[in-house]
This record gives sequence, C-alpha cells and structure tokens, in this order.
Amino acid sequence: MALEQIVGKLTRQPIFQGLTPTQLRKIARRAERVVYNPGSIIIEENRESDGAILLVSGEATRVSGPELKSRLEPVPDGALLSEPGMLVETHHGSTVVARTQVRALLITREGLHEQMLADPTVADHLVANLGHRLSQLAIELRRVDDILGGRGQKASLPREKEAGQRALPAPAH
Repeated sequence: MALEQIVGKLTRQPIFQGLTPTQLRKIARRAERVVYNPGSIIIEENRESDGAILLVSGEATRVSGPELKSRLEPVPDGALLSEPGMLVETHHGSTVVARTQVRALLITREGLHEQMLADPTVADHLVANLGHRLSQLAIELRRVDDILGGRGQKASLPREKEAGQRALPAPAH
C-alpha cells in the first residue's frame, strides 16, 4: 500500500479533515497494514474494537448490523469501519466480510493516542470535527422530532443557529 494512496483516503474521512498531509502520514505510519482474504471477517458485530479499519482496496460486504437494507450490503472502497474504536473502548455495530482480497489499514487506539500525545493539534482537530458532526446530528434529530411531534414547520418555535445552539428567548420587559 503506497503511503500517498493511504493519505488520500484518510483525507476524505470527515474526522481527519483539516489535518496536514504530514500529520496524516504519521497516522498512517503508526497504523498496521492488514490483508483480509475472501470470506474473512473484517469486523464482527458486538466484538470489542481496538481501532478503526480503513478499506484501502478490495470489496467488502456488510452482512449484519443496524439499518441493513439487504442481506448483503456493499461497503465502499475507502470506508472507515468502527471509527469510534480508534478513540474509545467500544464494540463493533456490524459484521463486515471481505468479498475479494481486501487491503486495509488498522488505526489502533493506542497508536492514535500516541500520535495525539506527540502532537496535541491532532487531538484538537479530531475533537473539533467530532463536535461539529455531533452538532449536525443533534440538529437532524431535532428536525425528526419536530416532524414526528407534528410540529413540522411551525415558525413560532426557535430554530438552531449555525453552530447548533438554541436561539435565546427575547428578554421580558
């Protein structure tokens, strides 16, 4: 696996956006290169995760997990599996199996933590990116709640500002 190919795939991951090519190269160098043969389980639902897995090449299929739309759901090249596992202790939410030979990068929790200790700006970027994504998720959940609650598009309710904060009510006189 060419380092620049890996860096290119890392760049496309929302969690790594804003990191420099040098920082991404360091993450890639700390990660483990893994090859899965056809039929091998890449991640297994409810098993403990020790890192995230970036699919660099090959074909994989998700065969179990939430919101599975069909019996076999293709996993796109460049997908980052079990993203939370590189940051905190967690379990895989799905099972993904290699259909062809899959070359992947295991970004271990230990390796990423070492990188964040060596370069705190990496931690800052990851926290900011996660915070932004969680804020966007909260806004979307509020929209769903509005729709399910029958509030749909009532103009009288305060809407969230761009940063995901609630508008403050006008002061009483």
